[in-house]
Amino acid sequence: MNTASIDGDGAPGDDAARGPGGVATDGPRWLTDREQRVWRSYVHATMLLEDHLDRQLQRDAGMPHIYYGLLVQLSQAPRRRMRMTELAKGAKITRSRLSHAVARLERSGWVRREDCPSDKRGQNAFLTDEGFAVLQRSAPGHVEAVRQAMFDRLTPEQVDQLGAIMRAVADGLEPSDPNADLPWLR
Repeated sequence: MNTASIDGDGAPGDDAARGPGGVATDGPRWLTDREQRVWRSYVHATMLLEDHLDRQLQRDAGMPHIYYGLLVQLSQAPRRRMRMTELAKGAKITRSRLSHAVARLERSGWVRREDCPSDKRGQNAFLTDEGFAVLQRSAPGHVEAVRQAMFDRLTPEQVDQLGAIMRAVADGLEPSDPNADLPWLR
């Protein structure tokens, strides 16, 4: 069950803690029925979209979506190199999970780790020519999957609205505390 729908007693959809207009009067600010429908639609759609993209990339490129994202980040970095910590930050994953992913990408010959010349404790990930070629072969199918799953279903106005909504959500979630407990720092 979605935790956003559970009230203080563990019962879903209890409006008792809401005042007029669905605003919480005491206790948690439970979602209104309207917000609950939107939230569930969002969760359902994002789970389906991630699954769709992951299956497409597994089928067509032999890699999960997260690995594709790592290859994209590296392809856009100067000299196709990034510090491992920056790569983890960009992917919003723990350094441990990144290390595991990069090890798999290394076994495929798509990425190579190198010592960081400016920091003897750090490492860079480098996108190899073979990895870049895999990315180039994979990109057209991936873009088509994204287009079919999302953009072909929306009007141009909805695309603009979705962009504005996602920017507002991302801006509100972007950590402002440099000492925050962030996955890529673990």
